[in-house]
Amino acid sequence: MALVREVRWGMAAAWILAVALMVVLAILRVPSREAGPEVCIVSLDGFEMVVALAEMKRLRALSRPGSYENQFGNWRDEGRYTGVLLADLIGEEVEYGAVLLVAADGYRIEVARSRLEDPGYPMIVAYAFDGVEIPAWRDGPRIAVLPEDGGVSNEEYGVLSAGSFWVKNVTEIHLLP
Repeated sequence: MALVREVRWGMAAAWILAVALMVVLAILRVPSREAGPEVCIVSLDGFEMVVALAEMKRLRALSRPGSYENQFGNWRDEGRYTGVLLADLIGEEVEYGAVLLVAADGYRIEVARSRLEDPGYPMIVAYAFDGVEIPAWRDGPRIAVLPEDGGVSNEEYGVLSAGSFWVKNVTEIHLLP
């Protein structure tokens, strides 16, 4: 009788260990959606394309000084940003009317295609700031708006806060109709 009980406990322990091992393996296989050197672009039909830092760096880069005015009239995050034009990352031939930018912390902002493609205010997915690349640069990938003069004021951009477009740690870019 004691032997039967020991066998049952042994089998139960084996099953528990097997299930725990499967859970651990499943967790390890799930790709991370934390901010890092990649961005997921979600098309209108739900197709996801993950763009890694290495792929971004193969595209034409724009590197300029930049800063923005926040809603309180303060200028922030002045420095030299390097990255790929968001329009180039998405592609010219793709149909969409706007994008929804999603940050690792849950911040979201919708940006019209016309603003995204404005040649006077090029919008980039920055992967470097003052020569420091992600992941060492912890704010990237980051959206930066880089006119030739380097600064984006609320008045000239026609918004309450130009800083609201400078999204840190972008994880997803959803194309919208």
